[in-house]
Amino acid sequence: MRIGYYPGCSMHGTSREFDESLQQVARAIGAELQEIDDWSCCGSSSAHPVSRRLAVALAARNLALAEAQGLEEVVAPCAACYNRLAGARHAVAEDPALAREMPAILGRPFANGVAVRNVVQLLRASAPAIGQKISRPLKGLKVACYYGCLLVRGEGVAEFDDTEQPTSMEEVVKACGATPVKWNMAVECCGGSFSISRTGSVVRLGRVILEDARKAGADLVLVACPMCHSNLDFRQQAMMRRGESGMPILFITELVGLSLGLNGRPLGLERHFVSTAPVLAKLADAAGQPQKEAH
Repeated sequence: MRIGYYPGCSMHGTSREFDESLQQVARAIGAELQEIDDWSCCGSSSAHPVSRRLAVALAARNLALAEAQGLEEVVAPCAACYNRLAGARHAVAEDPALAREMPAILGRPFANGVAVRNVVQLLRASAPAIGQKISRPLKGLKVACYYGCLLVRGEGVAEFDDTEQPTSMEEVVKACGATPVKWNMAVECCGGSFSISRTGSVVRLGRVILEDARKAGADLVLVACPMCHSNLDFRQQAMMRRGESGMPILFITELVGLSLGLNGRPLGLERHFVSTAPVLAKLADAAGQPQKEAH
């Protein structure tokens, strides 16, 4: 199964563990990820407030490159990248005038024929394969699935799940043998790109998210977005109240990798700011084995 891969800026930089774990999991389930040649920034949150045409063109360029490589589908792990690429595809499909302009703007043919998926969609579709290959069921592990504000929102853009009560991450968690908890903050915003300009707001929003996860009995919060992970992991020390222990924040690909028998280092778990050792220790205790590669 050959799938185009759009890593975006974060997967080769601040969220290398997301990339590392995705690559490991993809190989395990028989998915061949082919990185788009000469990919460029999708514009993320910066371009579309300035110019709609620019925002669409920045994302569409990468889809045009994927077309040139003969790819029919592209997976974009970052929720913001997914939203921009899928949003550009939708904008061109809905606006004939914009569609006519795109080839001239891009300087190359563009048929707008590449489907855009995110990692949650990829893993949900692969849940049967994951279930067959599990070597370490995550029994007893309680998981708060956090979608954030971009992954399932956008009319015509992200319509693979319910916008207010999504369940696709929970399906993947169950396939891994873990238990998704019921909680209230699954689609609330973590503050996004305000992490530097309005750090106090990010800390306040993140604290509410983590407190609700703790009340629900979660052992970890599961994310599928580099910015969500950065805000909840890197900024967590400022969110913690006196006496509180850290809440591990795992990428969904890391959780799947653990269920497939991969240990911490191949998945990038040692890169986290909040220790993932409690998760690994709980899995080791459940299996009656000594803990390995805890961070």
